[in-house]
Amino acid sequence: MDKTSPDHLSVAISKAIKRIIPMVTLMFILAYLDRANIGFAKQQFQYDTGLSDAAYAFGAGIFFIGYALFEVPSNILLYKVGARIWLGRIMITWGLVSASMMFAHTENVFIFLRFLLGVSEAGFFPGVILYLTFWFPLHIRARVTGYFLFGAPLAFIIGGPLSGGLLTLDGTPFAFGLHGWQMMFLVEGLLASIVGVWVIFYLDDRPEKAKWLNASEKKALSDKLTAEDEQKIAHGPKGALAALLDIKVLYLCLIWFTVQVCGYGIYFFLPTQIATLMGTKVGLLVGFVTAIPPLCAAIAVYYVPRISEKLGERRIVAAVTFMLGAAGIAISGFADSVPVIAITALCVAAAGHLAMQPLYWTFPSSYLGGTAAASGIALINSMGNLGGFVAPNIRVWAEQTFHSARAGLYFLALVTFIGGVMILLLRRMGMDKKVVAPSTTVSSAALN
Repeated sequence: MDKTSPDHLSVAISKAIKRIIPMVTLMFILAYLDRANIGFAKQQFQYDTGLSDAAYAFGAGIFFIGYALFEVPSNILLYKVGARIWLGRIMITWGLVSASMMFAHTENVFIFLRFLLGVSEAGFFPGVILYLTFWFPLHIRARVTGYFLFGAPLAFIIGGPLSGGLLTLDGTPFAFGLHGWQMMFLVEGLLASIVGVWVIFYLDDRPEKAKWLNASEKKALSDKLTAEDEQKIAHGPKGALAALLDIKVLYLCLIWFTVQVCGYGIYFFLPTQIATLMGTKVGLLVGFVTAIPPLCAAIAVYYVPRISEKLGERRIVAAVTFMLGAAGIAISGFADSVPVIAITALCVAAAGHLAMQPLYWTFPSSYLGGTAAASGIALINSMGNLGGFVAPNIRVWAEQTFHSARAGLYFLALVTFIGGVMILLLRRMGMDKKVVAPSTTVSSAALN
């Protein structure tokens, strides 16, 4: 490798961040919006259709059953046919299904379309996580994964007012005779399909195919990534099937399950929880207030990976961050009679939940390589995403069983705390490898 190659690597990574990260973040905004916007529609949708709380919780959660069933094959296909085509196809399909939610007038149609939405979106999140391993070396991956995960809070920061605003069109000439919730599903679903078409023409599968990198930059980045992948293949599971049966991968699945129980237990009910605290119904004002916890999460997901890089420590930072999220959930229930404290606690909960995720994903992406990465990352996400099915149902069960809205929040806090403990125990699993950035490669200035 020539003496200038570190500069070529630095420039290549900087270019890749500027080219790829804004697009995948936009994709995640739309993905999160189309799976979670049912939370904004909940009150109006149930009023117009007569859907029960139990049916709503089941339909909200069954998305993740469809998602889990098709996650692994979807990610293996992405590995084989290329991310550009496959991610674009996923977005176009899920956008059309999400728009079709405007026809969900009955319980059966609602449940079917939620299941089909999960099938359509299967492979998106692990596909992007895998795609980032094609472009970014391990020492910078937590930070770029954090940039990608900005999409989740931005979906609420942007989507809260957007969804709330579309809901307020109910009964106005601008709704064209549709209910507000129908307009919301239609507009936000079609946006995803339009961006999906753009993705096919915009993204490049790997550095070797990028016309915006010169030959030296392509070689420097490709050589670095190839060396890392060869090391993972040499020390990790070999092949797609081996990854699916690996005990460390299964342990990572359990951790991700707690993350998803925490997240969807919060976000599926966040608009209605905020509305209850404010003593009003879900609308534009609640949409703006609902954006506050995700805004705090966005700030946290920017700084926490940087703190981790500076300390050279991923495991403890991730665990402590997640446990703070558990405390926030519990306090939001305990302090429900004081809205300011409860909403502040929800900010801590949202921040803890999101900010630990870019650190978490460095563990599977530093352990799995090749087709094992495609299947293993997909399995982790699919099994973990079953938490998205469990969360709303178990929260409703706890609330009904103990006749208290606090019970559901306390249960979510307990699951989140257990997830934090499991992260601490990763060292015992031999998965706490230190990641130090090469001193001659990427400067902070190049990445900001």
